[in-house]
Amino acid sequence: MKINLKKYLLLLLLAAMGLPLSSFLYEDIAVQKPVSMPYKAAGLTEKQAAAHLLGRFTYGATPGQVDEVTKTGLLKWFKKQLESRAGDDSLKQLLAGYDLLGYSNQKVSETFPRGGQLVRMAIAEGVINKDSVNKQNNKEYRSKLDSFMSAKGMKPERELFRQFINQKIYRAAYTENQLQEVLTDFWFNHFNVSITKNDCARFIPAYERDVIRPNALGKFEELLLATAKSPAMLLYLDNFSSSGVNSDMDNNGGPFKKRVAQKKKGQGLNENYAREVMELHTLGVDGGYTQQDVTQAAGVLTGWTIYPMGEYGRTGAIQKLLDRVGEDKLAERGFVREGDFLFTPNRHDNSDKVVLGKTFKGSGGYQEGVELLKMLAHHASTAKFISGKLAVRFVSDNPPASLINKMATTFLNKNGDIKEVLITMVSSPEFWSKEALREKTKSPFELTMSAVRSLRATIVQPYQLFTWLDKMGQKMYFYQAPTGFPDKGTYWINTGSLLNRMNFGLALAQQRIPGVKVNLIALNEGHEPESTQAALATYSALLMPERDLTETIKRLTPLLNDPELEKKINAAAGKSDEPREKRDMQMEGNASQAMMDNNDMMTDTAEKERASVSRQLALAKNDKYMLTQVVGIIIGSPEFQRR
Repeated sequence: MKINLKKYLLLLLLAAMGLPLSSFLYEDIAVQKPVSMPYKAAGLTEKQAAAHLLGRFTYGATPGQVDEVTKTGLLKWFKKQLESRAGDDSLKQLLAGYDLLGYSNQKVSETFPRGGQLVRMAIAEGVINKDSVNKQNNKEYRSKLDSFMSAKGMKPERELFRQFINQKIYRAAYTENQLQEVLTDFWFNHFNVSITKNDCARFIPAYERDVIRPNALGKFEELLLATAKSPAMLLYLDNFSSSGVNSDMDNNGGPFKKRVAQKKKGQGLNENYAREVMELHTLGVDGGYTQQDVTQAAGVLTGWTIYPMGEYGRTGAIQKLLDRVGEDKLAERGFVREGDFLFTPNRHDNSDKVVLGKTFKGSGGYQEGVELLKMLAHHASTAKFISGKLAVRFVSDNPPASLINKMATTFLNKNGDIKEVLITMVSSPEFWSKEALREKTKSPFELTMSAVRSLRATIVQPYQLFTWLDKMGQKMYFYQAPTGFPDKGTYWINTGSLLNRMNFGLALAQQRIPGVKVNLIALNEGHEPESTQAALATYSALLMPERDLTETIKRLTPLLNDPELEKKINAAAGKSDEPREKRDMQMEGNASQAMMDNNDMMTDTAEKERASVSRQLALAKNDKYMLTQVVGIIIGSPEFQRR
């Protein structure tokens, strides 16, 4: 029996006073079934079970990690991952130079002006004139704008995005809090926002940093509310401009006669967020809501917008309103500010609304929206939908209904506690069944990260790996639709993608990705394989621990004897093994900027590594047992694509 002593004593005190006992408190002292992992019933050894856990809850096992988890104890390791308290000192050192990632949204607005903002500011200060705006390709025009930005301490957005993308790769490759990072990716994808939408792009780093990652293992309700109020989501799904009929206030915050919704472009009721919060974020497409519910929910969420950031931002009209009302009177006039979020009562539809049979009083203002989101967060359809998505991510592309139902029950009973739902999942036989083992196909990001982790790679230029992700079809943070990237193997695997994956494996093993270094001999404790066949067997076991590799080795052996293998792959995939020192990338409207240069995290050590890469390539040509080709083939093999 697990008893919370403090709460038990409180129960006794309440009983002595004749007060009603809380069912919540009673639940806490009730007998609780101990957590167990029924892998033995599935016929797995402890090491095989450890490998399964690492394949599901990390970006791939590092050399020797299966033994480490076994020694620690599977349950103890999993609970430690749920706590996510590892110090990550080495990772912090790698990220120390990424100063832009710590910027607040306010500072981001001031430091990274949009193209139009910059031009307006330059015109206002007499740096350029209106007539020169039509001569944007003029070198003198660009030089003046660049000098103006530098003098004002401003930077192009691409610098922010480069640091942001680099940190994602570093975190996935090196963090000890692997489960938190995997879930950060999962929830970002679930609550997707895209860099392709310029309005929200620059607020995405803070969105992941302050909204997604801290709540990845918390309560779903808190995560949902945090995403709804973030500038990135408000802009991405246009709720920041949604307004409705209001009979109490005019645009200046004062009384006026009843008006209709604003008709100006970009204003009025916008249903985008209300639709997606039901279909994609909570209830699911079959969650039992109607179009009328969407419209009514949109009305409930009117007035949710962004606190002004930046003198020339699109929130300028809001700033004028706040100036008229006065900062000291905002609360008494019904305004609500929480960080970058602002509720403006003058834009709120203050009529009564009905969503899913529940009436929301128009007089409720900001609390209407909070109540709506809480209702959605705890709905039975949400419990099933979220549990289903988690099961797809961590179990299989088609998880059994029995597992989803167990997880959904826990979701409802534990108030959407994500940790508890995951505990229910790993405690279920379905998670350990043979139908679940290695039945998930790695996305390009998962493949890339598992490869560098399994090879214990040293990454100096993480953005080089992003160019490979792009080639393999997963341009992180650029997925345009609010659905996020699909999480099923059929989306990722086709002939072209398999060729690119094989090509990536060869490029990584042969050290043809600048700024990414591997030491294959050291991986085998300094021992050189005795033959090509021995290399295949040895490194297959190192990269894919605790698997039956008999059939895999049989299928891969013929490839080792094909001297034209790389040539054939390159011809089919189209020279995709050539390292790209520079890559044009549209980040700011229609301006293409070179995102890669030779200064990305480059140090004296990195320069030495460049020389080392050259030496390794020369050695690879004379590699007696074709070790680099063997490892590249393993990484590109169908078995390595599974997790």
